[in-house]
Parts: sequence; C-alpha cells; structure tokens
Amino acid sequence: MNPPNGSSRELARTIVITGAGSGIGKATAELLLSQGWNVALAGRSSHALEKVSNGHERALVVPTDVTQSSQVEDLFTQTAERFGRITTLFNNAGSFGPAVHIGELTDMQWQALCAVNLTGAINCARTAFNHMKEEGGGRIINNGSISAQVPRPLSAAYTVTKHAITGLTKSIELDGRPWAISASQIDIGNTASAIMNQLGTTTGALQADGSRKVEPTFPLEEAAAAVAFIANAPASASINQLTLTAAGMPFIGRG
Repeated sequence: MNPPNGSSRELARTIVITGAGSGIGKATAELLLSQGWNVALAGRSSHALEKVSNGHERALVVPTDVTQSSQVEDLFTQTAERFGRITTLFNNAGSFGPAVHIGELTDMQWQALCAVNLTGAINCARTAFNHMKEEGGGRIINNGSISAQVPRPLSAAYTVTKHAITGLTKSIELDGRPWAISASQIDIGNTASAIMNQLGTTTGALQADGSRKVEPTFPLEEAAAAVAFIANAPASASINQLTLTAAGMPFIGRG
C-alpha cells in the first residue's frame, strides 16, 4: 500500500505504538487512526496487529520484540521510510509479571519482567529519542501504572519496574530540552482489559488486608482518549504526568 503523498505526508502526525495488538495499545491505535494519524503498530503477534490495522491506509504493521534492540531499530526505520518524520512514541508494551512477594521472586521471573518492562522501554525510548533529535523534536509517552505510585499486594517486581519508568520519563523530559523532545507518563488504573481480569478485578482482587474485592473498571476507549489527549497536545506544552483511574477503585488511600 502506498504511503500518503506530497504535503499531506509532510503534515501528518506519526506515532509508533508498542503493544498495539491488544488492550490500551489497540484502543489507542484505533482512535488515532480515526483522527487521521499515521500509526505504526508494533507487537509480537502479527495476526493481532493485522486485525487492528484492518487494512487502514495509514496503518503500518511491524511485528516487533521490544526486548531486541535490532528489531526496535527496524521498527523505526520502516516507520520513517513509510511516513517520514515520527512525531510521537507511545511506549506501551509491558507485562504484569508474577504475583509474588519479593522473597518468592525467582531470578528467571525477575529477568523476564525486566526484559519487557525495562529493557524494552529503554530500547524504544532511546531509538525514538535519537530519531526525534535529528528530526526537530517530538513527544515520548510512557505507559506507567498506578503501581508507579502505589503498589498492589504481591507486585514487588512489577512495582519496581514501573517506578523505574517514572525515572525514565523525568530523565527524557530533562535531557530532551535542547532538541524539543518532551516526555509524558500516563498512569492508568483498572481499565476493563485482559490484564486486569488476571488480577481478579471482576471476581475479587487481593487487597492489602488480605481480603478480596471486586473493583470498579472503566472502558479501554476512555484510556485511549487520555493517551490521545497527550499525543494531540501542542509541542509548546508538556504534559508531565497524568493519572486516570476507575472511579472508586482502591488507589487514594490504598491499603
């Protein structure tokens, strides 16, 4: 499929979305495509990505394992060749990891989680930063988590990796100033998604007092709208951090 031509190619906004085959990544890709964005969809499942793209002329499917820096470089190369300047990254791919306390965490579990949540995030942020540095700036949106602020029970490994994303976001925002690169973090709590079902939000999620509680959720489309709000902000504005939760979920005063 041919890329957009002429001035429309120059003016179009282009975003790379990792973890685009499901959940918040999928919902965000679908919304931004409807708003006229060029969207590069990255994820491990080409089948899932193809379903999201649905043949859209402004969608580019690039199966990518974000833990592999060479694949991330190829993702950005293909996107730039197709659409030109990449204005935005939604650094979204991640995994919740094992539901264990720190004493039960194995080396293999920790390394596997870090590979996706830390190495993958660094690979994508670094490649986006270097592209934007040469192309007049841009915005990197990191998907944090409520656990970047307050942990759930039995989530030590996940919480540590998400606190690290906060440090990554702040460092990009600081170091990107000379090249007009801004960074945002969105911390989302309890979207109606598969990962939240794994936590038991709809059947009874573990609480700090040891009880289990059915927790409120909210639609993925609303989370996508929040990401789109950040992505559509003018370059003159930096949205450093945005927290979005299901109304009434255990977060304020968690525990």
